[in-house]
Amino acid sequence: MEEKNKTSIFAAQDMENLKEKTAKGLFWGAMSNGTTQVLNLVFGIFLARLLTPAEYGIVGVLAIFSAIAGAIQSGGFGTALINLKHATDNDYNSVFWLNICVSSVLYLLLFFCAPVIAVFFKQPCLTFVSRVLFLSLPISALALVSGTYLTKNMMNRELAIISVTALVLAGVTGITLALLKFSYWSLVGQQLVYVIVSDIGRFYYAPWRPSLKIDFGPVKRMFSFCIKLMVTNIINIINQNILTFVFGRLFSISSVGNYSQANKWNSMAHSTISTTINQIAQTVLVSVSDEREREIRVFRKLLRFTAFLSFPAMFGLAMVSHEFILLTIGEKWRDSILLLQVLCVGGAFMPFYILYHNLIVSSGRSDLYMWCNFGQMFVQLSLVLLLYPKGITAIVLAYSGLTILWLIVWQIVGARLIHLRLLDVLKDMLPFLAVSLVVMVVTYISTTGITNLALLLVARILIAALLYAGIMKILQAKVMDECINFFRKKR
Repeated sequence: MEEKNKTSIFAAQDMENLKEKTAKGLFWGAMSNGTTQVLNLVFGIFLARLLTPAEYGIVGVLAIFSAIAGAIQSGGFGTALINLKHATDNDYNSVFWLNICVSSVLYLLLFFCAPVIAVFFKQPCLTFVSRVLFLSLPISALALVSGTYLTKNMMNRELAIISVTALVLAGVTGITLALLKFSYWSLVGQQLVYVIVSDIGRFYYAPWRPSLKIDFGPVKRMFSFCIKLMVTNIINIINQNILTFVFGRLFSISSVGNYSQANKWNSMAHSTISTTINQIAQTVLVSVSDEREREIRVFRKLLRFTAFLSFPAMFGLAMVSHEFILLTIGEKWRDSILLLQVLCVGGAFMPFYILYHNLIVSSGRSDLYMWCNFGQMFVQLSLVLLLYPKGITAIVLAYSGLTILWLIVWQIVGARLIHLRLLDVLKDMLPFLAVSLVVMVVTYISTTGITNLALLLVARILIAALLYAGIMKILQAKVMDECINFFRKKR
């Protein structure tokens, strides 16, 4: 009996430690991402006012190549390291040298493919631009494992410092180059500086160091798990960047710039929430993966937290898109307004993808993760090919609709893995969805008489925020009380 009581006490202590660790991770993740997005907002506004849609389009069409190469470079081994309950120095070292070798080969391949890329998009300047921009691959490989170490050990405070520092220096670099009339090179310079500064920060904070004792044994053991993750990550990247790629081939480079601008603001908003969740979700879910009931409770709590933040943020951005775009980056970007509004509706559901992805990966089922993403890519490509004669707006509408509907597939997989009931998921999500929609409709209608754009933007943000907080308080939303109490402790 006494032994049983001791076990119960230790289990309770473990639960409290996990809750505290999760709360701290969420706090620093939120602080980091909040600050990051504010800085992205400021630097993005300055650069968008200095550059044209065509100049953004030049760099935008290269995003899919950088992203796919980055997925191959990491190969899913960073995720595999996080998924190991006890990763050794040899595990980290093995992945480090693999990253170095793969990134070097990838850069050489892209270097020689640069003229083909330029011909495909009918932009001769892309040959030299891509060769410079793709240097970020071998540079970033130097600190990928250090970043994984920080993430695995939930050193989110250090990750926050690195991210903010890199963003400030990169942003200043980009604006300086734009002011000096370096055109699209300002965006290239911004990305390279961000990678370099991030590398330095990760090396500084992570105590782990690579050694020359190279043993690829750990990589071989992780390979079957990682290859599925790598394929899945590539599919994800194609899903996220296929529109830019298609638009770059079929439409004008200015159209690509307008879509890239809209997608940037949409991604910036939903990734603030996604990244906060992603920094702690896999680590936490792995730690409770042996206890089914506890795993379901943790997942549902993360689900409610995500819904509490994502729906009001994304629907709110859709509501203020018109005045936001015109006030911040100007009339020349008017064509991106409707695209941003449509993307935000689908973007409200993107953070939930991160939760399901982490649930599946933490369960060791990278095969399910791969096939779900492959199915989404197939349907998405079919829609693009079917709708491209109807123009960009029709494609973006279909893309956002699919983003919402495909969440059903992830729920089916979640139900199979941990018996997560759809009814419970709807109970966790729908109240926040409904309240957010009501708040945005009421706010929009009540402010239609305001003609001054600046006043309209401020009024809509304030009214929506106060209404949402007020309704949550009346409904006694536990997730809001937990957030408020936690931030009070941090003061």
